[in-house]
Amino acid sequence: MITHGKNIKIFAGNSHPDLAKQIGDILGIKVGDSKVTTFSDGEICVNINETVRGMDVFIVQSTNNPVNDNLMELLIMIDAFKRASAGRITAVIPYYGYARQDRKAKARDPITAKLVADILTATGADRVLTMDLHASQIQGYFNIPLDHLLGTPILAKYFIQKGFDEKDDVVVVSPDLGSVTRARKFADKLHASIAIIDKRRPRVNVSEIMNIIGDIKDKTVILVDDMIDTAGTITNGANALIERGAKEVYACCTHAVLSGPAIERIKNSAIKELVMLNTINLPENKILDNFKILSIAPVFAEAIRRIYEDISVSKLFED
Repeated sequence: MITHGKNIKIFAGNSHPDLAKQIGDILGIKVGDSKVTTFSDGEICVNINETVRGMDVFIVQSTNNPVNDNLMELLIMIDAFKRASAGRITAVIPYYGYARQDRKAKARDPITAKLVADILTATGADRVLTMDLHASQIQGYFNIPLDHLLGTPILAKYFIQKGFDEKDDVVVVSPDLGSVTRARKFADKLHASIAIIDKRRPRVNVSEIMNIIGDIKDKTVILVDDMIDTAGTITNGANALIERGAKEVYACCTHAVLSGPAIERIKNSAIKELVMLNTINLPENKILDNFKILSIAPVFAEAIRRIYEDISVSKLFED
């Protein structure tokens, strides 16, 4: 329950109203009265039905599919609150869309993650609160404060509660070279060894397993990644691990994007259980029996409380 003297309000866009409500319930705050609709031609319309003058406003909106609609909703809401004289506006973006376009991979590529950061700032956001950016350097794209929360501790806690810590037959596996640091931190929490899948990607959203570095034979393995999109990397990795002698395969991620053939691939894969965080609001038809969805509401509520009360948020960044 927040008892700070200043006024605070939490509002939600259409991408994840349930998460906003969970956060509000933890803080003892009712989600603000606003409505985001569209005109007949598709233009977005925002109505704020209560005063926000001088208040500390937090807008909860993930920019997942439909990415452009959700991003425009967020931008228009920020503009509306700015023009309504809100004291401070924090964009709470559990899943930051366009984060994979963080550099020039080839000639004439845009750096869209930087463009989105510039637009958010120009629109009037005073700070951003997000989780597990695909590339940590995106934090430097903002000229306003950005608080970057971590999903690994929540995922690791779940497996510790299942009794996976300090066991010789548990191995944490990185699905590619880029996720090795994340896997190592996860393994440290479970006091487990790690292995690495060395793969190459012949084209976008297509991966090919090349080699597995580390001992996974007769082991229970946990694949750890920041996001699962088309699920090619994670399912190919799981199948390759079983083929090479792993006993059973669990997988976990922060962002369950699950686009295209993802659900069918996971259904037909060797993954025993897929653990994910609710940074993205999954529709019922994308939730399988072997999915376990953990809530990020407690950590986001604590971050919002600390931002609101002007106390340190840095403890929440610790892995």
